[in-house]
Amino acid sequence: MTQLVSLVVPVFNEQECLPLLRSELTKLADRLEREKGLRVETLLVDDGSSDGSWLGIIDVAAADPRVRAVSLSRNFGHQAALSCGYQLAQGDAVVTLDADLQDPPEVVLDLVDAWQRGADIVYAVRLRREGEGWFKRRSADLFYRVIRRIGETNAPRDAGDFRLMSRRAVEALNRLREVHRYIRGMVGWLGFRTAVVSYRRAPRAAGHTKYPLLRMVRFAVAAVVSFSTFPLRLFYWAGVLSTVPFFFYSLVALYQKYTHDVPMPRGWMALQMSIIMFGCLNLVCLGIMGEYVGRIYEQSKDRPLFLIREQVNLDERHARSASSG
Repeated sequence: MTQLVSLVVPVFNEQECLPLLRSELTKLADRLEREKGLRVETLLVDDGSSDGSWLGIIDVAAADPRVRAVSLSRNFGHQAALSCGYQLAQGDAVVTLDADLQDPPEVVLDLVDAWQRGADIVYAVRLRREGEGWFKRRSADLFYRVIRRIGETNAPRDAGDFRLMSRRAVEALNRLREVHRYIRGMVGWLGFRTAVVSYRRAPRAAGHTKYPLLRMVRFAVAAVVSFSTFPLRLFYWAGVLSTVPFFFYSLVALYQKYTHDVPMPRGWMALQMSIIMFGCLNLVCLGIMGEYVGRIYEQSKDRPLFLIREQVNLDERHARSASSG
């Protein structure tokens, strides 16, 4: 039987991009069918858009029976929308790409080639990030270096959410039920046979980024806390090492008193500095512990990752997958 490839595209307030996205996805599906001999389905996941994105998606799905669409009940976030797509996708291979067309659809052909050669996970790694400022490029580079160094994941540097996964890799990913999801790290944790395809990331086709600085910071914190206990170990050692100078200070004071009959120094300033330093250190440590405890609390609720409000062109198999969200 001809193999099926699923194209998963999360959408959030991308009304301006939809006409071009529709054209590019149609051309990509036609090429995959014609050149690779594959069947194609496209899953558009509307992540609670507040503009006209869902109405535009309905029009796309009505014009092409290969397009399936769901609208989530609210904005659950990019990672939850991707998780919804992975659960609904029925393909032997599943490709995820962004709606803003910064991930060039033609690169999917190279991802499929690597999959057909036996890879279960094919990462699309960015050589250049066009249309992004110096700060975003440097902060992203630093983030990937740090998470690769301290995290329990082997995802390549500069590999975002543009990737292909085989059916068995997708099923393994769907068994991971973290509430605070960093899918890039989760995919790297899976293992399996991997391959890398390099590409140049294009500027947005239209509109503006949906990842401002604050959201990027929250995403980075979720990644670090989800895949590393390094912050806890770091402040454990910071607490130990910070006692060293005050320990030696006490030894020197005692030595001067009992060998040279020097009165014990009043040390008012040293006392104040030690109180301030240890107080701040305790607050920071409590804050980091709170991040971990808060995630345990959220996970213990066992709420679904997403809720579907409306769907188009989904058959019974997709409906069963959607009910497990």
